[in-house]
Amino acid sequence: MGEAYFYHLTERPLEAALPVLIGKAMRAGWRVAVVAPDSSRLARLDQTLWNGDGFLPHGLEGGPFDADQPVLLTASTPANDPQCVMAIDGVDVSAEDVALRDRYCILFHGADERAVECARAQWRTLTAANIAAQYWAEEAGRWVKKTETGTSG
Repeated sequence: MGEAYFYHLTERPLEAALPVLIGKAMRAGWRVAVVAPDSSRLARLDQTLWNGDGFLPHGLEGGPFDADQPVLLTASTPANDPQCVMAIDGVDVSAEDVALRDRYCILFHGADERAVECARAQWRTLTAANIAAQYWAEEAGRWVKKTETGTSG
């Protein structure tokens, strides 16, 4: 059974934090999907990832090689069978979604009260379904684990 990791963005925008978290997942040997409810948001992220520091191999859904992508940006069910999914912009996450993956990351911006409330509701829903969860927040440029519940496995 997968685990849910909540990342509370308080110091960096998503565009700066996401490549760092994707890089960590790739170093773990995982395929990654970034899931958002809006394909235009994914198109902007695609440009950000290509133009950012370092090389981050990825694809935007709808290409002929979606299933082969190490990182796939998608608004639907990931075609690349990722071990790690990064959910952004309040995309719906169910216990069943989390159970299918090793890790399901939920990234939300601390200055957006609607995003914070959405993440809180997702935490309650997932932990009530006995999904192991961790909550991480940024402090002085680093991720600090604030709390966790449940166990994996």
